[in-house]
Amino acid sequence: MEMSSRSNYLIDADRLWDSLMEMAKIGPGIAGGNNRQTLTDEDSEGRRVFARWCAEAGLSIVADDVGNMFARRPGHDDAALPVYMGSHLDTQPTGGKYDGVLGVLAALEIVRTLNDLGVRTKRPIVIANWTNEEGARFAPAMLGSGVFVGAIDKAVAYSKVDAHGRTFGEELARIGWLGDENSGSRQMHSYFELHIEQGPILEAQQIDIGVVTHCQGLRWIEFTLTGKEAHTGSTPMKMRVNAGLAFARIADAVETVARETQPDTVGGIGQVNFSPNSRNVLPGRVVFTVDIRTANAAKLNEMEEKVLAAAYAICDELGVSLSFEIIGRTEPVTFSNNLAEIVRRCSDRLSYSHKNIISGAGHDACWASHVAPTVMIFCPCKGGVSHNETEEISIDWAAQGANVLLHSVLEVAQVV
Repeated sequence: MEMSSRSNYLIDADRLWDSLMEMAKIGPGIAGGNNRQTLTDEDSEGRRVFARWCAEAGLSIVADDVGNMFARRPGHDDAALPVYMGSHLDTQPTGGKYDGVLGVLAALEIVRTLNDLGVRTKRPIVIANWTNEEGARFAPAMLGSGVFVGAIDKAVAYSKVDAHGRTFGEELARIGWLGDENSGSRQMHSYFELHIEQGPILEAQQIDIGVVTHCQGLRWIEFTLTGKEAHTGSTPMKMRVNAGLAFARIADAVETVARETQPDTVGGIGQVNFSPNSRNVLPGRVVFTVDIRTANAAKLNEMEEKVLAAAYAICDELGVSLSFEIIGRTEPVTFSNNLAEIVRRCSDRLSYSHKNIISGAGHDACWASHVAPTVMIFCPCKGGVSHNETEEISIDWAAQGANVLLHSVLEVAQVV
């Protein structure tokens, strides 16, 4: 079928939006968003609803042994390598309704649209829902896709522990999504992932579509600082071994390192735990995670070295003991130029404005790129707010991203 004859193919925007709103009812947050953390009962319920919708769309559904879900639409040449699209259904503890979910449910909407139109493709099409993309409950992030591509050992994944001492493997079995398929045993022809931008660029520049050419690499460095608990009022300043002060100075050092290694580098601290966390007791122990990111591999290594050097110097000066662990490590990713060009061409065909963009966040697409040509498509999000219950997009933004995904996937899967 000629491209011109399918140029009017469009997804059902209202149906996609209704699906997003229905999924948002599962694991509601406290301020309009969602708390559907991985391998919780809420995650299991969301998976069951998604599986039901896939079955209703005529898809066959398989879960692998780390809980990754795959919903398959047959192809005319069913032995051909499938075109994959997807993202994740798990959320942050105070997450939004669209981060990850849009990519999964837009993929389902594309299948529904193909069914409505009676369109067949040469290649099979598979929707992926990856396990533990967020990393909020079990570190590192993108755990399911990491195991799938062989970057994370399965036994290590099973052994990961949450804040309550529950292991990934135990919780996967408990919620009923421990599948029989060996993770990573299937092959992809290509992988597409639609996602909200999680940044302010597209909205600020009034651009419809972000063509993601690169994804930043990251380091999550978990520090444990050990000082000496002491009364805040009666301990002389010169006699303190203040782990809290060491933390504050390291936090400032992270900011300095990020600013001094510009352009296109970021660094910050989003999680910190003081012990005993009492108003009038200097903390004897502080555990926190430094998050540094850039799309430049040399700069990422430089930032890691500078942060560690600064932390050791600060703790040595204050007499505080320091240990650290790299709990998250992904290298910068360059996505497929060929697939990116297809996304641009399809955006043009639909008269959507577009620009190249670098993802500041990690995604399952980063791991998928290790085993197949991969590209990401961004739609705008309001104010660039994400990982927050106030995260918001418009129905038009969602539909435009899904339409570009539809046309891009059809070009690769080949209409027959």
